[in-house]
Order: sequence, then C-alpha cells, then structure tokens
Amino acid sequence: MNKLEKARLEINLADENIARFFEQRMHAAEAVAAYKAENGLPIFDAAREKEVIEKNLAKIADEKLKPYYEDMLVQLMRISKEYQRAIMENNGKNEEK
Repeated sequence: MNKLEKARLEINLADENIARFFEQRMHAAEAVAAYKAENGLPIFDAAREKEVIEKNLAKIADEKLKPYYEDMLVQLMRISKEYQRAIMENNGKNEEK
C-alpha cells in the first residue's frame, strides 16, 4: 500500500466516524428544537454558538487547523439551525391538521 492509499484509508475511517457523530449531533438537535418550541425560545443563540466555538477550538492542538475547524463548526451550527427550523415548521404544520 502506498502513502496515498494509506492516507485515503485514514480519510475513509474519519469520514465514517464523522457520519456517525453527525447523526448523533443532529438527533440531539431534534431534542433541542423540541425544547425551544415548547418554551418559546429562538433557534439562534449567539452566546451559545460563541461558547461552542471557543470550547471546541481549545481542543485543537494544531494551530494551523484552527481556522478550518472553526469554519466547520460554524457550518455545522448553520446546518443544525436549518434542521431545527425545519422540525419546528413541520411540527406546526402537523398541529394544524
């Protein structure tokens, strides 16, 4: 196995883990959406997002990767908010029927 093949195997393994953790995170976002809907809270929480970014950036040891990881977190939270919004909208439609 050459270096490229070995690197690709590592990427494949990382992608499998990311997929599993993505599902876990999005299922947790469902619970967050339900709580927010029940308690009349907004989807966007700037303080929470700042806290998530700061806490998780501190876990990245390789300084050159931090801006890329931060971007990934921002995108992940954007996706989570979109998902929460879709859940809340669908719940509202289901209640009207």
